Amino acid sequence: MEPEPRQGPGRVPVGSRRARVGGAAAVLLGATAWGSTGTAAHFAPGGASSVSVGAARILLGGAVLLGLAVGRPGPRSDLRALLHSGAGDRASLAVAAASVSGYQLSFFSAVRLTGVAIGTVVAIGSAPVLTGLITRLTGGPVLTRRWVLATPAAICGCSVLVTGGRAAGVSLAGVGLALVAGICYAIYAVTAARLISGGTGEQAVMGALFGGGAVLLAPVLAASSSGWLLSARGLVVTVYLGVVTTVVAYLLYGRGLRTVPAPVAVTLGLAEPLVAALLGLIVLGERLTLAAVAGLVLVGLALAVLAAPTRRRPRPPAGPPARPPAPSPGRACR
Repeated sequence: MEPEPRQGPGRVPVGSRRARVGGAAAVLLGATAWGSTGTAAHFAPGGASSVSVGAARILLGGAVLLGLAVGRPGPRSDLRALLHSGAGDRASLAVAAASVSGYQLSFFSAVRLTGVAIGTVVAIGSAPVLTGLITRLTGGPVLTRRWVLATPAAICGCSVLVTGGRAAGVSLAGVGLALVAGICYAIYAVTAARLISGGTGEQAVMGALFGGGAVLLAPVLAASSSGWLLSARGLVVTVYLGVVTTVVAYLLYGRGLRTVPAPVAVTLGLAEPLVAALLGLIVLGERLTLAAVAGLVLVGLALAVLAAPTRRRPRPPAGPPARPPAPSPGRACR
């Protein structure tokens, strides 16, 4: 049996309708921050490669998240308890931290090989399905009918939105790396959801995951051309990516995982390309085709259906217990 989630004083019960709506809102806010990643990276200096930008983002964000987790008050913080937990938890934590760094490397490599549109669609579009599969294989909750209906619609809308309804050249190696990115995303999302719903604070979980990912990505940043970090614009872009799109976004995401199952949270994360498209339209002056607009609407509707609170049918009031019928006169009771 999974442990009951801990609830601090004054906290809304995790099973309440208000808590579920608040959790979905937190995930959507985190996805909104993720959606600004591409626009912010657009303003990086010309010598910055995609891999070095991604590594710098996780290195700074992971360091801040780890610092927040270490600085938590109390004689035995959640982070310390997490690192001294059972061997199974430590192993899954290590795999999830490796997945954080693996996502960055495989995603940016996929984008380089097969293009931004196809790489994004395969990586982000495969993640909800993979998360649902991993959740069920690891004994997680049953996938709801609403998730089964909304997730394919959101993935289709995301595909049309990102590609604009146009076909593009596909690199099998790039698609394979994008699938690896989707698997990495699913692994650390399921691990974080299990730990947070089990009572560990989101700061400790995200600090451990992204702090470990930062350690693994430090050699990648050192080996890449990172001179752009010394410029004023490079520093501003890195701080925004590290603090807003990593620290703030993943703390919001972790807060949502208290009450939102991992498959639902990852599907709600498909708001990221929707926000990215809108920012590209408003900030970068990009144009959307009619097909892309249709995809944007489809994603929005699917996420609205998934995030809407569930109505529970009222249970009929329990009546008094039925009395056994009295024996008929003149009949022997057996």
